[in-house]
Amino acid sequence: MRIFILAIDGVFDTGLSVTLDAFSTASRLSAKLFDGTPRFDVTTVGVRRTVHTSQGLTVPVQSIKPASRPDWVIVPAVLAGTPDELFARLERADMRDAKSQLLKWSARGTLIGAACMGTFILAETGLLDLQKSTTTWSLAPFFRRRFPYVQLDESRMVVPCTIGVTAGSAMGHLDLALWIIRQASPELADTVSCYLTADLRSSQAPFIIPNHLAQADPMILRFERWARLNLKDGFSLQAASKALATSARTLQRRCHAVLGKSPLDYFQDLRVEHAQSLLHRDSYDIEAIATAVGYADGATLRALLRDRLGRGVREIRAGFSMN
Repeated sequence: MRIFILAIDGVFDTGLSVTLDAFSTASRLSAKLFDGTPRFDVTTVGVRRTVHTSQGLTVPVQSIKPASRPDWVIVPAVLAGTPDELFARLERADMRDAKSQLLKWSARGTLIGAACMGTFILAETGLLDLQKSTTTWSLAPFFRRRFPYVQLDESRMVVPCTIGVTAGSAMGHLDLALWIIRQASPELADTVSCYLTADLRSSQAPFIIPNHLAQADPMILRFERWARLNLKDGFSLQAASKALATSARTLQRRCHAVLGKSPLDYFQDLRVEHAQSLLHRDSYDIEAIATAVGYADGATLRALLRDRLGRGVREIRAGFSMN
């Protein structure tokens, strides 16, 4: 399998290095334990002769040959402190060249993977339009606003589509690499996971901070504050819209536009977040926690946690106690 890692100036150091490390580990283990099958031929390429990481390190890149046709191209994140900084970087000349090259590769049948902020670069090409995708959860509202034709689900860690695959935040680069390795050999991917003490994760949901998402829009922020004060009383769209001095329809539209979900779904996210924080305190049993987040019984809360986080109460508590 021939793989290009497309390094662009300002590339996220960890994203680039963990991707390279995952494939180099896969190649080493494949040669040692799997008779050299599959084989990963990985090359770091750039649209400029000189590329620096976000920490200022020089990346040794190879120039892209006009007729090149790798099996996969991976776009690591370019680090940016704010959405405005990221969007400004997307307008740079080297970014335009990178997007043009991605379109050429895709037209030749090359599959493309992108992780974290790298998904913004891929989405800028238009290749993700009408495709399912994920991105770094912290910038999901801005991604949704900039790329309204992409079917975004930031709760998922890895999302395959017809043109390739996207992955979520920061360490999602490792999930992306493991997913590609798994397509070649599930057994090798499992072995690489063991050596790196990492595994392919299906969800970003346990890591999402609802308050961070709310910061993207003034109305959503006001709704979040109202919701936190009313968790114990339960959700009422009419009460929420009245408190925000807006219509129920406007609140629903804004939630879908910014968060990609209904007001009730976001209210449920806040319930899950608060329930998790209470589960970390041994003095709270599940029935008391259910009451604190507006449920009549613990069974309903257990079902919500399992649905949203993919983990039960014991697993959540055990995970906290290990940290």
